[in-house]
Amino acid sequence: MAVVVSRRMGRVLACAVLLGALTGCGGRPAGVLIPVPDDVPGTSRVNMVVATVRERDNGPDIFSGERSRKSSFAEVTVSIPPAAARKPGDVQWPKSVPGNPATDFVTTQLDELTQEQAVKWFHERIRRTPNRQALVFVHGFNQRFDDAVFRFAQIVHDSNAPVTPVLFTWPSRGSLLAYGYDRESTSVSRDALERLLTFMAKDPNVGEISILAHSMGNVVTLEALRQMAIRNGRILPKIKYVMLAAPDVDVDVFASFFNEIGPDRPAFTLFVSQDDKALALSKQVWGDVPRVGAVNPELEPYRSEFERNNINVIDLTKLKTDDALAHGKFAASPQVVQAIGARLAEGQTMTDSRVGVGEHIIQMTSGAASTVGTAAGLVIAAPVAVLDENTRAHYGQHVNKLGNSVTETATSGANVVTAPSAH
Repeated sequence: MAVVVSRRMGRVLACAVLLGALTGCGGRPAGVLIPVPDDVPGTSRVNMVVATVRERDNGPDIFSGERSRKSSFAEVTVSIPPAAARKPGDVQWPKSVPGNPATDFVTTQLDELTQEQAVKWFHERIRRTPNRQALVFVHGFNQRFDDAVFRFAQIVHDSNAPVTPVLFTWPSRGSLLAYGYDRESTSVSRDALERLLTFMAKDPNVGEISILAHSMGNVVTLEALRQMAIRNGRILPKIKYVMLAAPDVDVDVFASFFNEIGPDRPAFTLFVSQDDKALALSKQVWGDVPRVGAVNPELEPYRSEFERNNINVIDLTKLKTDDALAHGKFAASPQVVQAIGARLAEGQTMTDSRVGVGEHIIQMTSGAASTVGTAAGLVIAAPVAVLDENTRAHYGQHVNKLGNSVTETATSGANVVTAPSAH
């Protein structure tokens, strides 16, 4: 067991060094969520409610990456720069604080709420939303609280989706070397997400609910929905659409989920890409079992399983972007995000690349390489492979904690990565 763990850690650390070089250097200032005034003409606002099981932090960002035993709530308003100052699909982080609303994403409001206040906010907002639609976003691995807030604000704004935005943010330490902690946090968080979705689905003010999950956030989402189905005999009917972006989920676990939730289920849409390097690494780390987000949907047994379970699949493998990891394809093309918004607005069923919204996505993105922005937006974090600024800032601290074994495992991992294949 120790040898297996050592090899796994070695692979993660070695690949982190390699992929960290791809992501470049640079820093992100602390305190970007400190509210600032915004009187700049042409800016846009996204107002959302947040539910979280992150621990309260005394710092300016309110919530840390540590776990809490109870749910907390907040209301956040994010200001987005004028259209002339940004590219759709990008999150423009301030280089220093306070940020400049003319060029940066900034927060204009950040208030903690009691549960009763959060319910009141939700009721007032959902009544004013066309078709009384709510969109719940569940972020992926390696996300700080500010990451999740700004990314979801970008999704809502760029999609122009007529929804009540609800962010569910689970405890992630925002560090590559905290992958194991984050993975276990998904188990800690599933009950809270199930409670949130159950409350929304039983609320008479709600017309329908869509869920958008990315990467490791798919683990939280599928577990919460599975529990709901077991508890109620089915996934509650107001949950109409579940969109799974680049799921970092074992294919066998995924198949088991659909065997257990019963036939009365939402419409599931799966976004995959076979050249996703981040999911390829995750496959190596987790016993060489394929990850759902990287399978070829035309091959068996996946094709038959997807058809049998009525899973709509959109394959983005042929989409060429500037994303070195091929994990940010959703974000690379703003048209993809806009197509999601169109589905929410028009009630279209999203199907595979041959029909409906999926067809439009492929048409709009197939030649989009020249318009690709940074890998920010709908797909928001590689599952085990993005060494971001925050991780680099804490890398030395993690190495010190790991001690001499890190040197040994990193060397071992480098040998694994560089050694010729035995096949």
